[in-house]
Amino acid sequence: MKAKLLLRENTHIMNPNYIFVYGTLRRDANSEMHQLLAKYAEFVDDATYQGKLYKIDYYPGAVPSDNPSDAVQGEVYRLHQADVALLLLDQYEEFGPEFPEPNEFIRKKQSVLLKNGCTVAAWVYVYNHPISSLELIKPANFIQYSL
Repeated sequence: MKAKLLLRENTHIMNPNYIFVYGTLRRDANSEMHQLLAKYAEFVDDATYQGKLYKIDYYPGAVPSDNPSDAVQGEVYRLHQADVALLLLDQYEEFGPEFPEPNEFIRKKQSVLLKNGCTVAAWVYVYNHPISSLELIKPANFIQYSL
């Protein structure tokens, strides 16, 4: 029993929870929610996600892309208390069964490329509504985009 528990703990340590943020949760966005993220996570590196970025309102939404040249700019954080942090972030992103279906965002594990060249699997809030009438943000960097 102890060996199984130890293995599970070691696996968790070797596979920490990462989250990729690309909008109002980024450091330079100066939002209250970034302060909350910083309380439960530590910055790892700048990163890109293979996707496109759209203006939803005062915030962006990322959608995956098959084109390798589509790269959403963001940041990766290592979550220390993933269960607590993700619950709070899900509320912020209005993701979960308590919100109207379909949720505007879906939290999914996606591959992201760190600035240092490493690839990690990280949680990403992916936009989940039609994009046909939305403005594409180019370059895909919300911090450089003026709303």
